[in-house]
Parts: sequence; structure tokens; C-alpha cells
Amino acid sequence: MKGRVLVVDIGGSHVKIMRSASHSVQFDSGPKMRPRDFVASFSEATRELTFDKISIGFPAPVRDNKIIAAPTHLVKEWRGFSFHRALKKPVRVINDAAMQALGSHSRGRTLFLGLGTGLGSALVWSNNVLPLELGHLPYREHRRIEEWLGKSALEQLGKRVWREEVRYAIVQLKRAFIADVIVLGGGNVKNMARLPAGVHPGDNRNAYLGGCRLWETDPKTGKPRWNIM
Repeated sequence: MKGRVLVVDIGGSHVKIMRSASHSVQFDSGPKMRPRDFVASFSEATRELTFDKISIGFPAPVRDNKIIAAPTHLVKEWRGFSFHRALKKPVRVINDAAMQALGSHSRGRTLFLGLGTGLGSALVWSNNVLPLELGHLPYREHRRIEEWLGKSALEQLGKRVWREEVRYAIVQLKRAFIADVIVLGGGNVKNMARLPAGVHPGDNRNAYLGGCRLWETDPKTGKPRWNIM
């Protein structure tokens, strides 16, 4: 992998810009952040940084480097937005949870679940990365599962009940996906006192490794090493 990679993790509350796993800057996003707002803040934040290409994790369905559906927690204008054209650099875009999953993966079938504003999710095995939208699964009281595991649920249910709900749900998801391990990431994982067997806390710094891995190639064929589905 040649060239310096800048990794950008766009979340529902903040945008984090990483030039390494331990060096980052960030600015606020929020539900009203539009593409032009992002570009302006990004340009200001990276004015003194040197980089050749960009990896972007975005909180919405992404296919072939394109945002194919409006994000749940950001404005609808993001659908179809071209980062490459706006930032004038080679760019690879992936779902934000998939980027975390790629950076967290070390063995077997890894199911990544991100406890944040909503519920991020992705499955990684061999050289395959499958972004998921598990937050939309039907759950109790005909509501979506992220309404019970996301940020609003933590605030409404209280920490103790929310923890029990998370533990119950992730055990069922581990069985459903026949996962060897679950990596539990996102900003709210810090509120979990203990985790079930086979479930490990993630590290937000893994997003940087995932972003770098997006540019890896097979030394024999020169093709991308990771199959992003």
C-alpha cells in the first residue's frame, strides 16, 4: 500500500480525522450537517496535513464507494454525494461500521456491533466484508432494534436496563450469524460493565487500521485484498 492515507470517520455527533491510530482531530457533525458543511470543516481541519488518499467511513448504506441511501441520523442530501469530486483526492468510501469491523478483524467470523447514536453492524470473514443494517431489524413492540440499543434507549431506559437489553440482544445476534467473536464498539460501549463470553470491547482507533486496509492489494494479482460486498 503506497501513499499516505487519511482516515475519516463520519458519525452522527462528530467527524474524526485520523492521520494515525493515535493522532486525530475532530469537529461536530450533528443531524443538520450537509455535505457543503462537511467539506468546509474538513478543508479547515486538514489545511496543514499532508496526505495522498482518503478512506471515509459513513453512517449509511454504501456500495461501490457511493452512498446509496439517505443516512438515518444525517440529512438526506448525502445520498449520491461524490467525496472524490468534492475533496479532489482519491477516495474510498465504506459504511462506518464496516470500516471499524475491518480494522477489528483478526480471526474467524467477526461480527462488529457499534453502540452509538444507532446500531452499526458488519460481518468480516476471510477476505470478505459484509456491511449490515441490523439496526432496522424488527424488535420488541414493533420497533426497530436500534431503538432499544441506541443512544436514545440508554437515556430512556437507564443504564442498568439498557445493559441487560444489550447483553440479551448481542448473544442472540452472535448465534444468528454463527460468529466466532463479536467486537462491541461505538461510543456507548464504555457503559457496559461486563460482556458475555465471546464478546470483546472494540477500540475506535481500529477505524484507522480499517481505513488503511481498504487500500491493500494482493501482491500476486495487484487487485484489492478485501472484497467489500
